Amino acid sequence: MMRARALLAVLGLLPSAVLAEVPQCRLPPRIAAPALPAPDGPRRMLPIAGYTLALSWSPEYCRARGRDPRAAYQCGGELGRFGFILHGLWPESAPGLWPQWCPATPLPAETVRRNLCMMPSPDLIAHEWAKHGACMARTPEGYLRASAALVGSLRFPDMIRLSRRPGLTAGDVRAALRAATPFLPTAAIRVKANGRGWLQEVHVCYGKDFMPAPCADRGARDGAPLKIWRGN
Repeated sequence: MMRARALLAVLGLLPSAVLAEVPQCRLPPRIAAPALPAPDGPRRMLPIAGYTLALSWSPEYCRARGRDPRAAYQCGGELGRFGFILHGLWPESAPGLWPQWCPATPLPAETVRRNLCMMPSPDLIAHEWAKHGACMARTPEGYLRASAALVGSLRFPDMIRLSRRPGLTAGDVRAALRAATPFLPTAAIRVKANGRGWLQEVHVCYGKDFMPAPCADRGARDGAPLKIWRGN
């Protein structure tokens, strides 16, 4: 089922469905369309061998950005309070090599607005579409539908309860994600911590067929101590 939904999404056939982990997310009535960013590297049009779904742990990201106007939607409480948010869906070619900065069409303002509960930053949506999405989908709508299908197929554990577990490790986080989403093998979960040992992101790795696949790099080792910031 997950595979079928994801493939339909890439083809642009899946209607917008669950786009938020935050049920109380409040969309603004209107926004301005963000400009596409200038490339920060070379254009690489490479064959796709798999995908990475990158999920950012928002409380850690917002820890020092609560008053940053550039992070107002995600961190200022205007839309709601977030747990995991989508950082991006990235096509991969080989370990350490990926397609990027393929020709991209402009982003309609309404497309961006509708997806703010999943990725609460217009600039981030524009960046991810321009750098990664245009290399795997014909339109930004198709890219964001594919992203929403994959995010919507996952279930998340109670991260607040998990954060209070004594002696928490990266392996505990993998196991909790696996328990919440039984079809997801722990080998397909990459846990990323910052230099202070706090959870920063979780990545889920997929093959070219959008089925979960082992990550080439699993990030923090299972036994590595990990802390989860719960927010203010």
